[in-house]
Amino acid sequence: MRTFTAILQKEEDMYVARCPEVGTVSQGETIEKAIANLREATELYLEDFPLKETKHPILTSFEVAECVKA
Repeated sequence: MRTFTAILQKEEDMYVARCPEVGTVSQGETIEKAIANLREATELYLEDFPLKETKHPILTSFEVAECVKA
């Protein structure tokens, strides 16, 4: 069993889920469904393209000043 990262973003009425370690992407109407679909997509991808090792990305956040337009 391997652990991967899921990054989710709300786009209109769907959640888009991405796995940065593998590059797979999926979506769902709920967070849970998006992750389940991403898990399935990642499993199918790894059947054809197995990874030798997994490197976890470093996740952080940063701030950007808002520009005020006159």
